[in-house]
Amino acid sequence: MIQLPDSFSYIRGRETLARAQVLKRSWPFMLDLCVAAIGLACFYGVVVIAKYWFGHSEPEIVISQSPRALPLYAFYSVVRIGLAYLLSLVFAVGYGYLAAYNKRLEALMIAGLDILQSIPVLSFLPGVMLAMVALFPTRQIGVEMGAILLIFTGQVWNMAFSFYSSIKSIPRELSEAANIYRFSRLQRLVQLELPYAAIGLVWNSMVSVAGGWFFLMACEMFVLGPRDFRLPGLGSYLQTAAGTGNGVAIAWGLLAMVSIIVATDQFIWRPIIAWSDKFKFEQVESKARIKSPLLHLVQNSTALRSLGRLTTAPLSETLYRRYAQERQQRLAQSSSGSTSRPGSPWLRVLISVLAVVVVSYAAFHALGLLREVRFAQFKEILKGALATFLRVNVSLLLAAAWTIPAGVAIGFHPRLARIAQPIAQIAASVPATALFPVILLALIRVGGGLGIGSIALMMLGTQWYILFNVIAGAMAIPSDLREVATLFRFTTVQRWKTVILPGIFPFLITGMVTASGGAWNASIIAEYFRLKNQTLQTVGLGAQISAATDSGQFQILLLATMVMALMVVTINRLVWRPLYRLAGTRYKLEG
Repeated sequence: MIQLPDSFSYIRGRETLARAQVLKRSWPFMLDLCVAAIGLACFYGVVVIAKYWFGHSEPEIVISQSPRALPLYAFYSVVRIGLAYLLSLVFAVGYGYLAAYNKRLEALMIAGLDILQSIPVLSFLPGVMLAMVALFPTRQIGVEMGAILLIFTGQVWNMAFSFYSSIKSIPRELSEAANIYRFSRLQRLVQLELPYAAIGLVWNSMVSVAGGWFFLMACEMFVLGPRDFRLPGLGSYLQTAAGTGNGVAIAWGLLAMVSIIVATDQFIWRPIIAWSDKFKFEQVESKARIKSPLLHLVQNSTALRSLGRLTTAPLSETLYRRYAQERQQRLAQSSSGSTSRPGSPWLRVLISVLAVVVVSYAAFHALGLLREVRFAQFKEILKGALATFLRVNVSLLLAAAWTIPAGVAIGFHPRLARIAQPIAQIAASVPATALFPVILLALIRVGGGLGIGSIALMMLGTQWYILFNVIAGAMAIPSDLREVATLFRFTTVQRWKTVILPGIFPFLITGMVTASGGAWNASIIAEYFRLKNQTLQTVGLGAQISAATDSGQFQILLLATMVMALMVVTINRLVWRPLYRLAGTRYKLEG
């Protein structure tokens, strides 16, 4: 006997289906409205920043400690860090690409990168700030550009190292495939090098932005000889609150900063990490994929997909076709024996001569300042260099002891990563100088002092370079290698020895190099600290650089910076550079 469906249930099911279809059709429209609202908000933000930057320069800005000023201060700081990051990303990709493929300049460029990452932010401060103010003497944009460039010097170096290391470790079969299909340079960059470097670049971008927050207090409020530079922002708010001992204002500032960091993690970094997971180099599909609801919504936006289909796709195809045709013409000209651009060698020689003349002139006048340094001051600088060297290495060893196992655990377990990643991002981004008074007072009570406290502050500022690079390395290990280790029932020691350490080795070296440079850089804050109306300092090179900046003794600043750069470059040449070569040969991932 056939039983007919109940009419009420049938009608109710049809209504549910109709609602689902209406929701399915309306949701992309709502998503497009959200995208449009974000675009309008960004446009309004650009207008606000333009009015402020191109207004008249204010001689002295009073930093308010009222919580009502925090939204505007937070907006200014986010804009500075965002622009500094975009500048860092462009520089890192260009510099790393040129260093990886130009054999003549590679050694010089990597040595220059070693020197630049070892120079503290305060050593860049006099030249950068005075130059920007001189370019825009009557506009606020001069001081703003100086602060952005100073934040840039605290963000860019580990990103450049990461991209360079990724290019050098591209598997041979991928490079051969690109050569077989005759990829142009642009096509090779977009379809091979950037995707392969994506995971490392994303995680180093996170730690770079965290480094920008770390040095925000030094970049938004500082003293340069008789001049006092202040910019409205979260960094200057926290530094003013810490200087006056206003615990309530410090709490409000940290709460605002943590809120921004959490929002950045949820709306920017988490979708980007989920997107970059598709670039993992593996031969079998991973069972556990990182997911992001926001990325899913953005990828299913009708407006964004139409925009990509109508603009990005045709433009990329046109550029690829054009560069392919130009390459074919160059190959045809070289095979026929014709030469092109006969004047280009002379142009390169002229540019090289001009560069040598400019650098020699600047170096001669800079070294002229060293004549004012007395022998007693030189001895104090060497003594401080030894003390800072010991603190840097102790902090590096202590940081590596916990970040390596923690980073591997986070990279291997996506569920743990969803919990630990925001926590690590928050911890890395909160300026250690805001927490340092509490740490310092606690150490003084137990019998310690700034000498030990400076090691703690160095760790707070540099351990994240190792952690985030190890996480990126663990995530980049192919799933098939991990499954083979499980299939053959490797012990924990065997798994670490044959899979984990070789897999993360290139990322680990990048993290250790940048953490070492970051520790030297953090010494300017760790060894010279203002607490209320007191200035606490200990024997060290960073303390001498900070004191010389405050007093305007540029000869001491120059000599201390040169000694610090020389020590870092020597360590990189003797230790890190051989390990980089080992990572690019023995531990290079091949199919």
